[in-house]
Order: sequence, then structure tokens, then C-alpha cells
Amino acid sequence: MTRARSLDRRGVTWGLIAVAVFLALTFFGSDRLVWFDAALVGYLFGTLFAVFGIIYRYAVWLRRPPTMMLNRRGWDAFRANAGRNLVALPSLVATQLLAQGFIRRRSTARWIAHQLVFWGCILAALVTFPLTMGLLHFESVGQQGDRYRVFLSRFGTIDFDAESIFGWLMFHALDVAAVLVLGGVFIFLRRRLRDPGALAVERSGDFLALAGLFAVSVTGLFLTVSSLWLDGRFYSALNTLHALTVVLGLMYIPFGKLFHIFQRPGNLGVAYYKAANEQGPAATCRRCGEPFASAQQIADLQTVLPQVGFDYGIDGGGNYQDTCPRCRRASVTLAQSVRVGGFG
Repeated sequence: MTRARSLDRRGVTWGLIAVAVFLALTFFGSDRLVWFDAALVGYLFGTLFAVFGIIYRYAVWLRRPPTMMLNRRGWDAFRANAGRNLVALPSLVATQLLAQGFIRRRSTARWIAHQLVFWGCILAALVTFPLTMGLLHFESVGQQGDRYRVFLSRFGTIDFDAESIFGWLMFHALDVAAVLVLGGVFIFLRRRLRDPGALAVERSGDFLALAGLFAVSVTGLFLTVSSLWLDGRFYSALNTLHALTVVLGLMYIPFGKLFHIFQRPGNLGVAYYKAANEQGPAATCRRCGEPFASAQQIADLQTVLPQVGFDYGIDGGGNYQDTCPRCRRASVTLAQSVRVGGFG
């Protein structure tokens, strides 16, 4: 009962709505379950759990004071100049979400690792979820056993030769995705095991996410190895093991580090917020009088921080957030000097 009362009702409602929509898409998209593969029912339950957890956590996350403020300011900034911002949206999506140039500025190796994992997961999702929902299936064309047609629900799309390069890529898309993910995982592991800075801030959840990606990718590749080179030996056991890793991975997403995948689009709103702030008036330091940040940003900080337990108000009036970074460092140095009775 205590746990039930602690659940966010709005989050639960949105989570259940998302699950209902997903089930409806599965039912009607598979032509009333005609193309739904019962062997994938375990994946379906894992996906439903992930959908509920992701939507629930996202709804709760959006209601936190800092996120709520950024979300509101981002939409306000977008609507203030909707035409120009709409034109700029594709560029922001390409740079902030797809190319992830902000990571490249930190480290080329980290950027390559993120890109490999990102595109590997995107490719795997584009194949796995439509197959699980029955939205995607293949049919042979006429009496030609080597030609197939791709169907999205009941609508036929493209034909391809199974023995062509395109056909090989179609049937081995998940293998390609697994190789991409493994490449990124190995780069991440190398950095986390050898970089002193990464080791200093290492958390158990970081390795857990990498272990999950590794397990899903390797067990998936084992299925292909069994089919192509082992004449199907151990396939049943490997298939069960792979299904278990995938389902556990899906259930882990709402609770672990991989949830930031769904938080990342919020960077678009932050970008609009920053652009609007650059055009607005600047805040001036209460100590030196120099401009140092956007007045809107400082005002938002002073509104949000007390809501999360940090009140930087100064006795007698004013706020510590009205102090520029240089003067903050100087204030700390002066306070330390007084504390120890002076330096020198």
C-alpha cells in the first residue's frame, strides 16, 4: 500500500495509455494478429514493460522543477520566433541528436564510440520492434524462392534478391547492428579501464549498461554462428539465452543509464533557450558590476534552486547567484584566508 501511494498517478496514467496505444498498434498493424509471431511474445512483454517504465519515468522527470523550467522556457523560446526556429530544427536535430558534435569536442574516441552504439541501437530498433509487433514481415514473390517482398503490415513495399548484397544486409541487419554496438562497447571499456579521469567518476551502472549491450550483441551473433557454421547446433539454447538478455535489457532501460536516450531530445529546447538568452539582457555581477550571464537564466536559477533545497539568498538582501564566477572564486579565497588567519 505504501509503495502504491508513492507512485505518481499522472505517470501511471500516461504509462498505461502508452501501453494501450502500443497494443493497439500491434493488433491492427499485424492485421489482427495474422502476422504476429507467437515465438516473439516474450519480446512483446519486455517491450510493454519498457514502454510503461519509460513513459512513467519521463512524465515524472518532466515535472521536476529544473526540467519543468527548461521545458517551459524552451517552448517559449520556440514560439517567440516559430518560423525561424522551425527552419532551424532539422539542423539542430542533425547536430545535437544525430551527429552529436558536442561529444566530439570532448574526445574523438568517445564520439566514435557513441556513434557506433547509437547507430547500432537505431538499426536494431528499426528491425526488432516492427518484427515484434507484426508490422514487418517478408513474403516470397510468386514461385521464385530467391526473391522476397517486404511488407509493412498488409502493404507491400520493395522486392529484393535474397542472394544479393542488399538481400544479405536485409537478413543480417541485426548482425550488422551487433557488430557496431560491440565496436562502441569495446572503445568505452578501454577508456573506462585506462583513463584515470573516467575511473575517478566510475559508477556501477556504467559497466552494467555496457555489459547488457555486450550480452545482447554477442548472444545475437551466436545465433547466426549456429545457423551458418554449426548446422543449427545449440540454436534452441542460444535462442533462449538471447531472448533472456534482450528482455532483461528492455526492462533495464527505464531504470538505468540508457534512459538518457529519451532525455536527449530535450537538448533541442535547451538550444532554443540558450539562443533566446543570448539575445536578451545580461545579468551584472553584484560585486564587480561586469556582465557574466543571461539575466533570464540567473532569474530562473534563483526560482528553481530553492525548490530543490538550495537557497543562496544572502542575509540583508541579494543572492549569491548574482555573483560572477571570477568573483565567486575570489570570495572563496578571501574566506579561506580569514579562516586560516591569512596566507604568508
